[in-house]
Amino acid sequence: MLESVPDEARAAIAILTAALGGMAVGIERQWSGHATGPHAQLGGIRTFALLGAFAGAAGWLSVTGLLGPASVLLAAIGALIVVSYFAASRREIEATTEVAAFVVLAAGVMAGRGELALASGIVAVTCLLLVEKSRLHALVAKIDDVSIRAGARFAVMAVVILPLLPPGPYGPFDAIRPRALWTLVLLFAGISFLGYVARRAIGPHHGYTVAGLLGGLLSSTSVTFTFARESRERHDSGAALALGVLAACTVMYARMLATTLVLAPQLGAAAWLGLVVPTLVGAALLAVMHRRTAAGRDAPAGPRHPLALGAALQMALVFQLVLFGIAMLRERLGTRGLLATGAVLGSTDVDALVVAMANSVGAGVAAGTAARALVLGALANTLVKLGIAVGIGQAGFRGRAAAYLGVLGAATAAGLAFLR
Repeated sequence: MLESVPDEARAAIAILTAALGGMAVGIERQWSGHATGPHAQLGGIRTFALLGAFAGAAGWLSVTGLLGPASVLLAAIGALIVVSYFAASRREIEATTEVAAFVVLAAGVMAGRGELALASGIVAVTCLLLVEKSRLHALVAKIDDVSIRAGARFAVMAVVILPLLPPGPYGPFDAIRPRALWTLVLLFAGISFLGYVARRAIGPHHGYTVAGLLGGLLSSTSVTFTFARESRERHDSGAALALGVLAACTVMYARMLATTLVLAPQLGAAAWLGLVVPTLVGAALLAVMHRRTAAGRDAPAGPRHPLALGAALQMALVFQLVLFGIAMLRERLGTRGLLATGAVLGSTDVDALVVAMANSVGAGVAAGTAARALVLGALANTLVKLGIAVGIGQAGFRGRAAAYLGVLGAATAAGLAFLR
């Protein structure tokens, strides 16, 4: 970034950036009261600005080949920070200021070496963590033992098990893909956990709606599976769970439109009406019904198993069976009808549908034809979720979810009728 600037000016800019980063941290330390009074620690705005400047100078010296002086300078500053910690620890064990000082040193060295953007980002995140101390502590206080255990198990499932599974495909029609199937398990379990966290944070009925909105950014089908299954165990939350499904499905239409406009603007321009109509209808219905459903209800108890891993495995197995059926259907249909292909793809994966239709437009298919296939696929997806809600959900959930999805389906069909 500074290649065209003379060496002296580059050094000055780098050291100044490091000093300003230290100053930002020092302002927070002084503002929060850690630099003054009987329990004052390392220092405030001036001390941290100087720490940043010294670190920037050390970084610049290392770039110019003077690694020895740079190391001595950093070692001396580091020793000063350690001595300050031991002196302050006689009164109180609290090392946030000293750790922040070491972060300033690291960011200053990066700035001195020319990594100005990275150094600035580190300082910005550090200041945010320091300023939001009370909120972070309050957030941790809300985390219970169940949440910690569920989070740790989910991390093992995602970071350890998932990379070990082969991608496939295997079996008939190449429909068995172990890694993709385990990803579905993670998705189902993650949405269940998201709903648990949201209910604890903002209340049970509002929480389902928020979980549906967030889950719809990933997979509204997974949200429908998860909430329909949960409705069988939580009879008193059927209305709130159905609203979560409505929220997820509404977000799905908005997500499809945004993705289409990015991948193939011509296709997005042709299909926008068919996707905007159900989005607006769903948003209006959600706003009206959320107020009615949330009013005057008691908060039910939280689930015993936030991840719902057993249910997630069962749903993934059902989904695999559905994939076998879809694969057989696609083999028979082939590519003879774009509309049929859109309906088949949309019934399982709207993201794959969007990509396929965008590619078809790029290959020369008329945008209007691809747009109709796209919206038809969205309609097929909504009808599949309606079947899931009716087939799996409990009575209190089933009727409401079916009504909401029926309205969305009708809105989608109306939008499809206007496409040319």
